[in-house]
Amino acid sequence: MNGFSTQTTSVPGSNVTRLPDRISTLTPRRQTASRNAAPDAERPLVLIVDDDEAVRSALRELILSVGIDARCFGSARELLDAGLPRRPGCLLLDVRMPGSSGLDLQSRLAANEDAPPIIFLTGHGDIPMAVTALKAGAVDFLTKPVRDQTLLDAVTAAIGVDIARRRKALLVKQHIERLATLTQRERQVFREVAQGRLNKQIAFDLGISEVTVKLHRCNVMRKMQAASIGELVRAWEALPADMREARAA
Repeated sequence: MNGFSTQTTSVPGSNVTRLPDRISTLTPRRQTASRNAAPDAERPLVLIVDDDEAVRSALRELILSVGIDARCFGSARELLDAGLPRRPGCLLLDVRMPGSSGLDLQSRLAANEDAPPIIFLTGHGDIPMAVTALKAGAVDFLTKPVRDQTLLDAVTAAIGVDIARRRKALLVKQHIERLATLTQRERQVFREVAQGRLNKQIAFDLGISEVTVKLHRCNVMRKMQAASIGELVRAWEALPADMREARAA
C-alpha cells in the first residue's frame, strides 16, 4: 500500500515508532463515509499543523479520503490565531517548526480543557522527545514516513478519545446544573446517601425523621434524574471534587 511506508522498531513501554526520515507521497483512498452523516458541530475535525505545505496537503487529502474533515495550519501561531473549533477531533502536530515548536503548543494547550488530543508526526523525533510528549498527554508519537493505515488508526483512536471526553464533560455539566436545583437539605441528604448512609443514620445526624429523609431522597433522585441509588451515587462521584467536598450549610 502506498503512503507513509514504515520500517518500525518498538520502544518498550510506549507507542513510539522509529522510522526513516524521508516522507513519501500519500495516496488518498476513496471516501468511505458520508460527508453529510452528522451536523457540522458533531462531525469530527482533524487539525493539521506542519510547516511543510506538501506534507500538510498530503495529510489533508488522506484524512478527507475517509470522510473526516481536516484543516491545515503552517505554524502553531496560525492555529492559535484561528482558535480551536468546538468540534470533536484531534490535532496532528509536527514537532519542529519555525517559532513555537509542537511541544510548546502542547504545553500551551494543556490548560485548555477543550483542547483536542494530540498525535505527533515528525521526521526529527527521538526517544526522549517521544517520552516527553507522551507523558504530557499526547495520544501517539509517529515518525515520518508512516503507513497510511497506521496514521488513520491513530487518528480514529484519538477522535474516539475526544468524543468520550466530550460526552463525560457534558454529563458532568448536566449533573452540576441539576445539583443547583436542590435545596440545602436535599444536598445534605444527597451527600449522605452517596456515602452509603442508611435513612435512620441520616435522620439521626440531621435531626429529622426517617420519613423526611425518604421524602428528600425521592426529591433528590427526581431532580438529579437518577432511576436508582446506583445512578445517584455515580452522579455524585462525577461531580467535581470541590463540589463533593463542600458541605451544604
